[in-house]
Amino acid sequence: MSLIQVGLVDTTGAIDADLMQSVAAALNIQVTRDLPQFWSVSATVMYLPNPHKIPVGVWPVQLVKSLPPGEGGFHLDKHKQPYAKVIASPKDASWSIDASHETLEMLVDPYGNRMQSSVAIEIKGGKIVDGTGQFGYLVEACDPCEDDKYGYTINGVVVSDFITPHFYDPLVTPGTRYSFTGALKAPRQILPGGYISWVNQEADEWQQLLYLSAKPVIKNMGKASADKSLREWIDGKMQEDHTNAERLKKNKALQKYGKARREALNKLAVSRAKLYT
Repeated sequence: MSLIQVGLVDTTGAIDADLMQSVAAALNIQVTRDLPQFWSVSATVMYLPNPHKIPVGVWPVQLVKSLPPGEGGFHLDKHKQPYAKVIASPKDASWSIDASHETLEMLVDPYGNRMQSSVAIEIKGGKIVDGTGQFGYLVEACDPCEDDKYGYTINGVVVSDFITPHFYDPLVTPGTRYSFTGALKAPRQILPGGYISWVNQEADEWQQLLYLSAKPVIKNMGKASADKSLREWIDGKMQEDHTNAERLKKNKALQKYGKARREALNKLAVSRAKLYT
């Protein structure tokens, strides 16, 4: 299996270099330790200090100040190679969970068109339940459990939870993990703050279940764009509609813990360096 290289790069020029290095190191642990337990992926993540130099073969995750309307986080370059954009600010380190989200989804589905057939879902009485049909779901590794509250920390850096392939199983089975943290308890469960997209083959159009407010809703998206990958098209739709602009509620407690943990590890690193002088 060939090794995929992902590069985290700051195009804003405003993010602290130590934080960049910490996030890149945490993402590297996530994609080498956590992700391969469930997905057949072999990858590394590195920090690219110069935004004007992207090494050959590296898929960049670019930190940007903003995204234009209709432009989502996932892209393919003119050679059809994947890259991602993540909005980041020096005032808020929560961009790390978005960088994790984009990195994981890019690795699980590099070209944005991977689909998985599974039992259809519908909404009854305000709850998400299995239907009788069959949908072709777009494989987006973080969307069903993407809200901050379901993230976890690696060395003080908050990263995203992600689904396992069992997310598409027909039934619940004892001892099965449907997301890495265990926040998902059943196949096709969508947690508050998350969403999922699928093609309804009977209607020959794309649909989406959004759980971005108090109750989940299903909306019709029409036919997919012919000149974009499915994920690029859907990401753009989400940005265009502003339905995914804000999470339900930022996990301030987890972010606070992460910051304190990074500060403690930084002090230890300074003390350890004295052993070699």
